[in-house]
Amino acid sequence: MRMTIPVAKVLAVLLADPDDPRYGLDLMRLTGLPSGTLYPVLHRLRAAGWLAADWEELDPVAAGRPARRYYRLTAEGVRAARPAMAELRSLAPDHRPAIGDIAPTGAPAW
Repeated sequence: MRMTIPVAKVLAVLLADPDDPRYGLDLMRLTGLPSGTLYPVLHRLRAAGWLAADWEELDPVAAGRPARRYYRLTAEGVRAARPAMAELRSLAPDHRPAIGDIAPTGAPAW
């Protein structure tokens, strides 16, 4: 899997709770990705076997909305995504402070 920024954003959200399925609009909100970027990423992840997608069983008329397609990482996806994301994090420059390391004044807390 080629690790692009959009792929990393989607994987980060899905790895935060691998057992919690997410639907497209939810993923767009959490990643900040537009649908034209998100859905090709989801397609690539599914083609690689990292992602499962299932339609919810719902009567659209009774619910007053269309059925949602829920996405979740497969066991293979979790096994592959965790080291891929760890490797990506290891490439970050060491000299940049993490968000939690910023003092209230805006100066690094080190």
